[in-house]
Amino acid sequence: MNWISNVVRPKIRSFLRRETPENLWIKCPDTGQLVFYKDVEANQFVIPSSNYHMRLSASARLKNLFDAGEFEDIPIRDVPVDPLKFRDERRYADRLKDARAKTGLQDAVKVGFGKLDGLPVTAAVQDFDFMGGSLGMAAGEAVICGLETAASRKTPFIMFAASGGARMQEGILSLMQLPRTTAAVLSLREAKKPYIVVLTNPTTGGVTASYAMLGDVHIAEPGALIGFAGPRVIEQTIREKLPEGFQRAEYLESHGMVDLVVHRHKLRATLSDLCRLLSKSPATSVAPPPERLPPPATASTP
Repeated sequence: MNWISNVVRPKIRSFLRRETPENLWIKCPDTGQLVFYKDVEANQFVIPSSNYHMRLSASARLKNLFDAGEFEDIPIRDVPVDPLKFRDERRYADRLKDARAKTGLQDAVKVGFGKLDGLPVTAAVQDFDFMGGSLGMAAGEAVICGLETAASRKTPFIMFAASGGARMQEGILSLMQLPRTTAAVLSLREAKKPYIVVLTNPTTGGVTASYAMLGDVHIAEPGALIGFAGPRVIEQTIREKLPEGFQRAEYLESHGMVDLVVHRHKLRATLSDLCRLLSKSPATSVAPPPERLPPPATASTP
């Protein structure tokens, strides 16, 4: 009996059981519908049925932006790690270690240089998966490095913002990044190069209070939450019910805080047009159609 129960039945169960990957299906945060992961991935992580824009990693953003997905990874200057020796439920150093292992990034912002439809462009992406895209010393240094790279190489600068705000584990050192990044934006403006901001879901806190709202053009992805404090905090403070869709991209566009709300499928073409328009670069040359040859002469009959 032991042989049957201990050997035969487990083998039968293992034979019948099929291993499936954990991310085979994705649940739409908007409708709750289960969608096949490969379909969402092929659709640039936009849910086909609901048009919900899911978050993209920093590397995926840069690959989608640049020609052939190729770009130069811009190194970021080193900053002190855990300058305040902060600890709450866990050590801040341990949280950083986990975030780096999870995302493969050194911090919340990644900077790349490449070509967008043949035009040299510098871009930076904030990855929300890295501690909520929070703005600390390293993230601030990355934004400044991206702006300085764009100024020195004389290229447009595109910033993809996604953040929950300043990083509390770095205290006042985190808040110092607001004026530092603002000064870097001014230096890019002095170089007379365009600065385009793409606001993704969510962009809040100190990021919204600094470089995320200082662009020459502000683009938002559909449905993105954009603001300083969250809607619940505002409602509790003013003790009033907020309007429907308050702080969402479409609401902000209708009230003049955002210039454009652009679907992810059209975002690359829109950014390319804006970069060429603002930098006064000629449009990409299109090969002229081949000349039509005259029809062959028909043989004359004698």
